Amino acid sequence: MGYVVKGFPRLSELFIASEIHRLEQAGMNLALFVIKANDEEVRHPLVDRIRVQPQYLPPTESVSGIPLRRWLVRHLPRFFPALARTFRRRPFGVCRAAGAALAQALRARPTFLSAPRKVYVKEFLQAIALADRLLDAASVRHLHAHFCHGATTVTWLAAMIAGRSFSFTAHAKDLYSPSLNPAGLLSRKLAAARFAVTCTEANRQYLLRFAGPTPVYRVYHGLNAELTQLLRNALDEPHSACACGNASGRKREARGGREASASDIQGGAARERDDVLRVLAVGRLVEKKGFDVLVDACADLVRRGVDVDVRIVGEPGEHSTVVQERIGQRGLERQVHLLGPMTQAGLYDEYRRATVFCLPCRIGADGDRDGIPNVLVEAMASGVPVVTTDVSGIPEVVAHERTGLVVPPDDPAATAEALLRIHRDAALARRVAEAGRALVRTRFDGDRLIGELYSLFKRVA
Repeated sequence: MGYVVKGFPRLSELFIASEIHRLEQAGMNLALFVIKANDEEVRHPLVDRIRVQPQYLPPTESVSGIPLRRWLVRHLPRFFPALARTFRRRPFGVCRAAGAALAQALRARPTFLSAPRKVYVKEFLQAIALADRLLDAASVRHLHAHFCHGATTVTWLAAMIAGRSFSFTAHAKDLYSPSLNPAGLLSRKLAAARFAVTCTEANRQYLLRFAGPTPVYRVYHGLNAELTQLLRNALDEPHSACACGNASGRKREARGGREASASDIQGGAARERDDVLRVLAVGRLVEKKGFDVLVDACADLVRRGVDVDVRIVGEPGEHSTVVQERIGQRGLERQVHLLGPMTQAGLYDEYRRATVFCLPCRIGADGDRDGIPNVLVEAMASGVPVVTTDVSGIPEVVAHERTGLVVPPDDPAATAEALLRIHRDAALARRVAEAGRALVRTRFDGDRLIGELYSLFKRVA
């Protein structure tokens, strides 16, 4: 079967690389089709363990801000050979997909007199290039796309052309931002798909509104293989000194003289406490992550005399300027540090030194929201107590005062108070950290979850 993704590899989408790697380990033969080449400088080592080589479609520029005729003059020569080959071999499929793309371009116009939406012309040509590859790869009988907007639209059209079945995984912004699937597009793709997958029960219930008879399955993202190995390695190094204190003595002390479990030696709940509240947050600097709320919460703590150190790890995004300006406005340049993207190994070290992990998620102005942030699950697996909100699928993993602390979105005062509770109440911190780790160890077991996905694919491929 074939995987279709917009970009690969992407630092913020390690879960896709982990999924592909685990499927390969389970014995599935995959092809990987990538719509757009990636130019990120930081790369996870896990990517190098994936056997399949990405097949990149011809490069395209954005259609925004350029007349369609000029865009076609630049790009059609790249796609014309594939268009000629696919039309010769699958004329009906090409015509059907062209009609579907044109109909969507017309439906998605803001007004009747507006020009057709150009993006669907681009996605039709990308689908032609993908179908051309499929017609030369008879072993690829089923396609699976990640994210239910652009990559799935290309996959839907390519499957139509080449006579293949397809499915897709929906995540967060792709699902909840109406502009990404306008004019009933999501319903049409669902109607054509063999099935859909999503990573939270909240997402699944939302998708069922559009699904009709198409099955929709919830399969959580499992803990990625690299973090799982790092956690195992921590147990195999009883004499190593780590950020959570010197393990050789404290491993036994933590449990009254007996050998401690991983939850005793990982993260903030078990780290030897000092007077500094070390807050870790991870994610792209976008509105839905609520990092500006975290900065304001930090300002509240500083006013109350708390020695706080906030480290935000993640790629720049459209909210970067807002966060940077908020740090300057609050005079927190010494307390709040924007560290940029990191590999999993570097991030794991951050988990180990943190007192608490904070992700004050919110629903963005455009409807964008998280499902269950993978980094939240990673922090819990690392034994770090978490403070977060009740947005979207987060309550499926964080229950207030049981597996973490939950605060309202956009509430810096409540966020500051929750962080302070974790800092001052060691028993609470340990209790929620241990319960959170136990939960994710079972519910987000990567090997079990990839088995669920493997079974779905085997039925159709």
